[in-house]
Amino acid sequence: MSWWRPSDIGFAVRGQLAGVGYGSKLLVRLFAMAGTTLARGRLVRDQIHFLGNYSLAIIGVSGLFVGFVLALQGYYILQRYGSSEALGLMVALSLVRELGPVVTALLFAGRAGTSLTAEIGLMKAGEQLAAMEMMAVDPVQRILAPRFWAGVIVMPLLASVFSAVGILGGWVVGVVLIGVDPGAFWSQMQGGVDVFKDVGNGVIKSLVFGIAVTFIAVLQGYEARPTPEGVSRATTRTVVMASLAVLALDFVLTAMMFSI
Repeated sequence: MSWWRPSDIGFAVRGQLAGVGYGSKLLVRLFAMAGTTLARGRLVRDQIHFLGNYSLAIIGVSGLFVGFVLALQGYYILQRYGSSEALGLMVALSLVRELGPVVTALLFAGRAGTSLTAEIGLMKAGEQLAAMEMMAVDPVQRILAPRFWAGVIVMPLLASVFSAVGILGGWVVGVVLIGVDPGAFWSQMQGGVDVFKDVGNGVIKSLVFGIAVTFIAVLQGYEARPTPEGVSRATTRTVVMASLAVLALDFVLTAMMFSI
């Protein structure tokens, strides 16, 4: 007895392609609504406060401890080659290029992304989205678009906070605790970090991650089954899909940036 049939595979593939097409169409709609959404500043402002302000604590604490670990590990590695003065440069480049955007996006997916999915999913389960459609109010424009653009705006700001706090943590461990020369710590960093090549690439990464993570969150919430189990599964899918998307996009973006 066969456990699968070619028709089952075709049906599954067709369903996946239909989902990709629907998601692409929704993403284009969200980009097309950028002007009207940003013009309604109150809605976007409230979502920026909800997504950004409530994520500051976990971003700041995580950045501080990542800076601690980077400085501690980096010092013992650089000390082998007599380059401990370059500790500040190593910490700064690691944070602004890679760890700042990537770790911030992963934390944002776990903190804000799940919140967005659960909120929109509960609106759908409570038939609030259906009621808005009955009143000729587009839920995509009223609910999804402000949350999407708020997430895109917030992500680079949170990544900047993460990197800044991480550099401060590296200074505490490297200069205050270990005893690296503070002048060498800051001068190596200022001389080796390029604003456009290093910081700019980190900002571009954080913007792309913000688009990916926030879109996955709002899409999963909007497409969740209107049941408690459906909302919980959509929240789980948000974390898994957003984390994998961030890691895959990081590889692609890094390869593109270093090949230019």
